[in-house]
Amino acid sequence: MKIDIGIKEADRARIADGLSRLLADTYTLYLKTHNFHWNVTGPMFQTLHLMFETQYTELALAVDQIAERIRSLGFPAPGTYKAFAGLGSIPETDGVPAAQDMIRLLVEGQEAVVRTARSLFPDVESAGDEATADLLTQRIQLHEKTAWMLRSLLEG
Repeated sequence: MKIDIGIKEADRARIADGLSRLLADTYTLYLKTHNFHWNVTGPMFQTLHLMFETQYTELALAVDQIAERIRSLGFPAPGTYKAFAGLGSIPETDGVPAAQDMIRLLVEGQEAVVRTARSLFPDVESAGDEATADLLTQRIQLHEKTAWMLRSLLEG
């Protein structure tokens, strides 16, 4: 059935492509954060274990919101490791880094998601897609705050 939501199909396709990149980055960050939750050790274990759990739980909800927005625009959401590997900008981490390195890597991941989200705004704004703009604004605010909190652990 034809979609008539006031956004041209070509614009919806461009936005969905951008959201697919955001979905890939968000899912990769989710996996990385969950992995670090399982494997963190050291004197900050309890703090980091709980912090990482809060973060990966939020990321799990975010991937659903992003995928559902892609579907609302009329396109399939990517959902495989292969697809995410081809779309994402966040590298996987081999092995089990030290706790401080985990924090640094998660800061880098949070900032990467912000950059990906921010890169979608020209297409979203030119198409008048307020719903996607709202989603992006919320994601950017959350990831910038999370990056700040993680960076704070590395200071001093």
